[in-house]
Amino acid sequence: MMLPMPRPLHDARPATGGDNLGKLPEWDLSDLYPAPDSAEFGNDMAWLEKACTGFAAKYENKLSELSAQELVDCVHAYEKIQNIGGRLMSYAGLRYYQNTTDADRAQFLQNAQEKITGFTAPLVFFSLEVNRLDDGLLEKMFAQNAELARYKPVFDNLRKMKPYQLSDELEKFLHDQSSVGASAWNKLFDETIAGLSFDVDGSPMNLESTLNLLTDEDRAKRETAAHAVADVMGENIKLFSRVHNTLAKEKAIEDSWRGFETPQLSRHLANQVEPEVVDALRDAVVAAYPRLSHRYYALKAKWLGLENLEIWDRNAPLPAAKQGTIPWEKAEEIVLGAYADFAPEMAEIAKPFFTSGWIDAPVKPGKAPGAFAHPTVTNVHPYVMLNYLGKPRDVMTLAHELGHGVHQVLAAAQGELLSSTPLTLAETASVFGEMLTFRKLLEGAEEPAERKTLLAGKVEDMINTVVRQIAFYDFECKLHAARAEGELTPDDINALWMSVQAESLGPVFRFMPGYETFWAYVPHFVHSPFYVYAYAFGDGLVNALYAEYESGAPGFQEKYFDMLRAGGSKHHTELLAPFGLDATDPKFWDKGLSMISGLIDELEAMEG
Repeated sequence: MMLPMPRPLHDARPATGGDNLGKLPEWDLSDLYPAPDSAEFGNDMAWLEKACTGFAAKYENKLSELSAQELVDCVHAYEKIQNIGGRLMSYAGLRYYQNTTDADRAQFLQNAQEKITGFTAPLVFFSLEVNRLDDGLLEKMFAQNAELARYKPVFDNLRKMKPYQLSDELEKFLHDQSSVGASAWNKLFDETIAGLSFDVDGSPMNLESTLNLLTDEDRAKRETAAHAVADVMGENIKLFSRVHNTLAKEKAIEDSWRGFETPQLSRHLANQVEPEVVDALRDAVVAAYPRLSHRYYALKAKWLGLENLEIWDRNAPLPAAKQGTIPWEKAEEIVLGAYADFAPEMAEIAKPFFTSGWIDAPVKPGKAPGAFAHPTVTNVHPYVMLNYLGKPRDVMTLAHELGHGVHQVLAAAQGELLSSTPLTLAETASVFGEMLTFRKLLEGAEEPAERKTLLAGKVEDMINTVVRQIAFYDFECKLHAARAEGELTPDDINALWMSVQAESLGPVFRFMPGYETFWAYVPHFVHSPFYVYAYAFGDGLVNALYAEYESGAPGFQEKYFDMLRAGGSKHHTELLAPFGLDATDPKFWDKGLSMISGLIDELEAMEG
């Protein structure tokens, strides 16, 4: 029952911008609990301890003897425990993400996590016993009881782990040590990253602000920032190498005990996606590198008047791009307007995020980098974290995370066990929200230079979402494969990173000394191994969906909202069927990639 770590948008894509942003909203966490020392928090913690003990006393070693209705009651009791535990951890985690360098907040989170890990240890039996139930008995009970049948996807997903289940004693051991295993290394990573200081022309900056400079119009500033990142990552590379070596080895040990055939398989099972579908996605993207990233970056070098791009030019603004700052109120207007144009209901769902303290937008010392939307629990609401500094990409980040928020609100009616979507589908609404916002901005472009800037920005975002994330996925695959052969030195990991960077970015790039360490700040590799392909999956899926929408397919909005409301209650094949789409078809991915190459075609035509 662990709070998911932040999900930075596209490798913690740096927020960009400056001053004059207006009043930026901050979280009001009182919808979860009034204060860390409140009676409500303490009462829920006490309730959780008793509920877990009582659940085990009532149901352990008895699931096979229950009637269909008794099993429904058992599931409802389990769901309430998940809800209260999730609420407690959401509050402790979100407070921590607001300032990861605050010792009191870190202590509060760790203490809460350790208590909840201990309280929920008696629940380990539940999934183990579910997996020992007879298939025929379960099917008979599903037929007898409609409410139980509603939870069939939960049982199906649990039972996918049946071949990889360990003994009861080992499962309980893994549960008990979880708060001092990977999660402890995650915290070390978070606190180290948040505490780093980067010297940029004599001014100390945090990681977020330094990465921000990589999008500055001044090339000298971009170069200085890139070297600052390289210097600090290089100074700390042994620590980051230790984190990755340890986590990869820990995963390999558990995978071996469970019998997972590959390091990626546990992620595929969690994502409810077949390995061959991910392989097809990966292969399609890698094959498209020359007509996507290679072609676009060659075009960008021409725009910038350069024979070769340095790494600090990758996210450089175009020479004709306007560098004005977008105030927060304007960003709100743009995103809600785009949502309303698609469906007024979408804007209505998104509005409370701006008015009720559901967004934390300012850049602050110690705050977690990047951006994420956390669903908390189904009877509260999601919270969105941003690091808003006022550029068009920040507006797109806002649109992305609000898409997650809208999805989470709509899926909440499914309840705690069925609302959560696998990562591959979790990116659908967020990327769709970005696309709606991009199209609205594009429609409003009056000058060719403005249109070119918007198109180029969208292409870069898509490359960051698809090409860069698949390159990240390949890096992780290589890292875990190499770690299986033995301990990796920092130089070993650096070499793996550079092998995928050169392949994905293309021949127009030159790589400065020090860039080989840039893998060290990417949080996905630490918090969620193999997470990153979900971004590419989501982008390809949304591109195909958006093509359906643009074609004027009847009833699209209704079908779209039904898909979001389904949460995790349906497989991706069921969700896409109403749109006539099938992600298991290898040709499916070419549709999404063709949309990106089509935008590059349009940019090339502007040169003519």
